[in-house]
Amino acid sequence: MSDFNCSPIPGFDPVIFHIYGPISLRWYALAYIIGLTLGAWVFHNILKNKALWSPHGNKKGKPPASPAITEDLLFWCTLGVIVGGRLGFVLLYRTEWLWQDPLAILRVWEGGMSFHGGITGVVLAVLYVALSRKIEPLRLADAVAPAAPIGLFFGRLANFINGELYGRPWDGPWAMRFPCDADVTQPLRHPSQLYEAALEGLVLFIILRIAITKFRTLTRPGLTTGLFAIGYGVFRTVVEFVREPDAGLIFGLTRGMTYSIPLWLGGLVLMVLALKKEPVKK
Repeated sequence: MSDFNCSPIPGFDPVIFHIYGPISLRWYALAYIIGLTLGAWVFHNILKNKALWSPHGNKKGKPPASPAITEDLLFWCTLGVIVGGRLGFVLLYRTEWLWQDPLAILRVWEGGMSFHGGITGVVLAVLYVALSRKIEPLRLADAVAPAAPIGLFFGRLANFINGELYGRPWDGPWAMRFPCDADVTQPLRHPSQLYEAALEGLVLFIILRIAITKFRTLTRPGLTTGLFAIGYGVFRTVVEFVREPDAGLIFGLTRGMTYSIPLWLGGLVLMVLALKKEPVKK
């Protein structure tokens, strides 16, 4: 989730440059562009590398689709991220907008995106492309999963620059005072956006990269996708302990923890089912 109602942290401006009048390029928009572009490049190369789809690591493996599908999938995933992220933000965090100010749903330039809504949009996009192209959905999702942490990494850096989604009060050695606080008398806080960038972005990317190159997880449909879901769920839940809750608690859990439960469960089911089957040999 994101919200642009905060001022930038000292030394950063959320606007890179103004184009004309109210039109400007923001770091958050650039993060989406870079994340989706690099993610598409990683996805393209995963489909191109036949050895990743072979149990023995040779070039006889058969990817689920041609790399030429990248452009089509990028379009639908971009749409899924934007529409799903916005609707998810409204339904999970700002439901009062539905009856108080419905037009606010369309004002995306004012901020407000949800990861859980965005990932739902991507799942639907992958499912649509797979079914329309007669591709096995789980195998296509497995090719997308290793690229997803790239977008998460740049997105969290943009959160940091915007001075949003900051952590709970803390006076440790790298604590920061975010300008969302009323004044300098407010407490220092955890820079939780950087924790998430490191865990959900860099660490999860490395884990998935090792999984597909060393352990050949792409040969077991659903295994890589399940690993991503569990990995994100674990890291998001861990950071929630030091991140300022986005909204009211649900049964004592933060919204981030609660909304990650389906990822934990879904990822676990995918991994168990994938490990019960023999590796795909072609």
